[in-house]
Amino acid sequence: MVVKTKKKKKSKRLHGGTTYGHGSRKKWRSSGEKGGSGMAGTGKRADHKKSLIIKLYGNTYFGKQGVTSRSTKRKKVFVMNLKDINEKFPGKTVIELKKYKILGEGELDTKLTITARAFSESAREKIEKAGGKIIIFEPRKKPEENKKKVKEKSE
Repeated sequence: MVVKTKKKKKSKRLHGGTTYGHGSRKKWRSSGEKGGSGMAGTGKRADHKKSLIIKLYGNTYFGKQGVTSRSTKRKKVFVMNLKDINEKFPGKTVIELKKYKILGEGELDTKLTITARAFSESAREKIEKAGGKIIIFEPRKKPEENKKKVKEKSE
């Protein structure tokens, strides 16, 4: 039986190993608690690395760049047919539908004066055929200017 008289140091055996005898414990590693090395840990909650990222990449690293959404101020144009006007406004001769575009589906029984944002060709023909008037409402203009337009068309 051979007895060891001189024991080799443990540290010499562990040279070159990444953990150097400390297992896979993160705290012992140099950058373990900081989220790895380099750009590791620069995700959603990387507040501790923001200064490094801004220095390297500028302010364009975080958030969305370019067109993030389309125009939010789209006009909503509502549509109404002549048959709907007959059903919803029986007995009226003057109808104001300032947000609507009037379409020509259906027939008109009575003589109507309709104020609307726009009219289709077929709707215009049917209203004039029934003896009615069309007033085109332009929302960006002052009310006095809209009234002047009505007088010009009626003459």
